[in-house]
Amino acid sequence: MALHIYNTLSRSKEFFTPIVPDRVGMYVCGPTVYGLSHLGHAKSYVSFDVVVRYLRHLKYSVLYVQNITDVGHLTDDADEGEDKIQKQSRQEHLHPMQVVEMYAREYFNDMDALNILRPDISPRATGHITEQIALIEALLAHGVAYDVNGSVYFDVHAFPGYGKLSGRILDDQESGTRVSVKSEKRHPSDFALWKKAEPNHIMHWTSPWGEGFPGWHVECSAMSMKYLGESFDIHGGGMDNQFPHHECEIAQSECATDRPFVKYWMHNNLVTVNGQKMGKSLGNFITLKDAFKTHSPLTVRFFIMQSHYRSTLDFSEQALDASGKGLEKLQGSVSRLKAEIERGSDGPLVLDNLENYRKQFFEAMDDDFNAPAAIGVLFELARAVNDLLAKPEGVSSASLKDVERFFDEAGGSVLGILSDGRQQAGESLEPKLMDLIIAIRKDIRTQKLWALSDKIRDELKAAGVALEDGKDVTSWKRI
Repeated sequence: MALHIYNTLSRSKEFFTPIVPDRVGMYVCGPTVYGLSHLGHAKSYVSFDVVVRYLRHLKYSVLYVQNITDVGHLTDDADEGEDKIQKQSRQEHLHPMQVVEMYAREYFNDMDALNILRPDISPRATGHITEQIALIEALLAHGVAYDVNGSVYFDVHAFPGYGKLSGRILDDQESGTRVSVKSEKRHPSDFALWKKAEPNHIMHWTSPWGEGFPGWHVECSAMSMKYLGESFDIHGGGMDNQFPHHECEIAQSECATDRPFVKYWMHNNLVTVNGQKMGKSLGNFITLKDAFKTHSPLTVRFFIMQSHYRSTLDFSEQALDASGKGLEKLQGSVSRLKAEIERGSDGPLVLDNLENYRKQFFEAMDDDFNAPAAIGVLFELARAVNDLLAKPEGVSSASLKDVERFFDEAGGSVLGILSDGRQQAGESLEPKLMDLIIAIRKDIRTQKLWALSDKIRDELKAAGVALEDGKDVTSWKRI
């Protein structure tokens, strides 16, 4: 089976064929950095991290661009309200760019902790004002935009395809929609490309239409096309960005270039709390830093990946606890496997159906990045390995090394929930430190220093780590 991706634009799974063979251009809408990241952000960026990892596993050369929005995102997510970053700067008595720098650093720290690979390029909206002005000028020249009193708006009626991504009918989008009626607009659904800066607006730039700042939608079009070209392969983001943000991106980009903007549109579903969307504006969000106080970042990553990226993920402490126990079991199985390999067993038993597990795993990933099904395959393999290790005849280390390589490949480099032999940015040192402690304690036990051995075991237990001494192998788990 070859890779198939669910394309929001066609509302179907499609066989993946990049525009340029063996190369993939991918853009994902990044955060607006005015507060700490929460589980909703993690759902999106873990999901697309798996996409990038798997595409690279398939030997595609991936150029991954994820922006930072640092101006222009207004509080109603459309054309009204206050700039979110300026509002936060006023509340914290900081310059807007101080707010941006502070929360951008925290965002990357959180993503590193989740073992999310850094984007190849992280462009900022404020660093691409020239490109945005040029795009707006092109739209004016094409007759699909108009300027009024120092602001510029896109005329959605000039683009017949408006609504093709979200399925919304333009005639139904009159007053009362998310974009409120504004007297200087020709139509209520028209959206801002450039906004005139009021006297109290700190972040503004000189433009052909006067002092102002870019609209939220034009930023992503300008930045994605600068680095990936006028047409590129994959554009991702949260389902809540499908309209109006991505719909507007398509309209302005295709009107400016007369070319298809994006081949595959991917949207991750939302994190909910008791069935309601998690979000800062709703006050029901859990920051990642708070989640990390009680659960390891890898547990949070594992929790997210147990739901398909297109499915909702309902948060509860019980669900997060269950994910922690599940990941612990999988990690424990892999630890026992590695310990058995180090022991150098030359038993006659082998795992003779590893290729079948491999086939099932990659079939799941080829089916629109079905990480939950792929994780299920790893658990089935772990159970088979545990049963094999329990047999008295002993297992061939050569056979186990093949299994170890598969766990490192599938659970490590593809899914990012197990070690793949490399120290990833933000990856916990805990497993390596525990392996070192267990090795030192083994030497102590060899010297029959039982009291010291018991002291290490008891102190670790008091710190929340339990050692389990087997016949030949010591394993550990969090308690």
